[in-house]
Amino acid sequence: MAVLAYPDVQILDVTGPLQVFCHAGYPVEIIGLERGPIRTSSGMRIIAERGIGEVSDGIDTLLVAGGVGVDRPAADPHVHQWLHAMRPRARRLGSVCSGAFVLAAAGLLDGRRAVTHWARCDEFRAAFPKVLLEPDALHIRDGGIHTSAGVTAGMDLALAMVEEDQGHRAALDIARQLVLFLKRPGGQSQFSSHVMAEADASSPIRSARDWIVGNPGADLRVEELAARAAMSPRNFARVFQRETGDTPQKFVEKVRLDAARARLERTREPVERIALATGFGTAETMRRTFLRRLGVTPQDYRNHFRAEMPVPAL
Repeated sequence: MAVLAYPDVQILDVTGPLQVFCHAGYPVEIIGLERGPIRTSSGMRIIAERGIGEVSDGIDTLLVAGGVGVDRPAADPHVHQWLHAMRPRARRLGSVCSGAFVLAAAGLLDGRRAVTHWARCDEFRAAFPKVLLEPDALHIRDGGIHTSAGVTAGMDLALAMVEEDQGHRAALDIARQLVLFLKRPGGQSQFSSHVMAEADASSPIRSARDWIVGNPGADLRVEELAARAAMSPRNFARVFQRETGDTPQKFVEKVRLDAARARLERTREPVERIALATGFGTAETMRRTFLRRLGVTPQDYRNHFRAEMPVPAL
């Protein structure tokens, strides 16, 4: 079981999956663009026992790691040629996080479903329109090629591979040893935060957008927002989508979702109160939105992400 690394690779993209494979009893290896030490993005160094020029067979599973240095292997035709040569020789080929950029640049993901880190999905989609990107997945297998979302999703992918090879019990035992979910609830959207498109500062849409962000619990129907912008509802909706990339309804839902997530993470407020304050109205409406958008309930989200609140002094 091998991981391809390169200068400024994300160290967890390399060591996370390899640790899972080690626990499952597989021999593991780090492969570099060249043999020798590799400086990771954290400053720590890992050692590649072989470079790609020395590897032509003997690999069961080959993963390409991600990291801030991914542009170098993604643009290297020698890496592309090597991956194409390894494709029929390795039982499994895949990527961790932004390592998908390397597979996509080599043309190995054309026409396939794939995923990468949520923060780079827009960039990936623009660069590789032939790839069927599914931005919320934690990991995907399509045609024998595996891709996974950001960083620790590489461990999720490795656990899925162990389960495929050795069965559910073996994968569950490793998950317990490493204190991991065997199958993590929800998709990677639950880890992202909404990034808003910038509108022109003089645009009435910018003013309406800022009002939405600052007042998620207000009446945010299109008619009300259009009136604030002194526009007809139809024209407001059209211009809003053009300037922000979202319909007003979708944008409002994203803002309310982010506001609710922040309160779940930082407070002990009851879910019912959060739902009311953030514009969902009822806990049930908020629960359905969380399940549809994030794949988890508000309570599960709070259990996973709430920071420990200090205990007040008596």
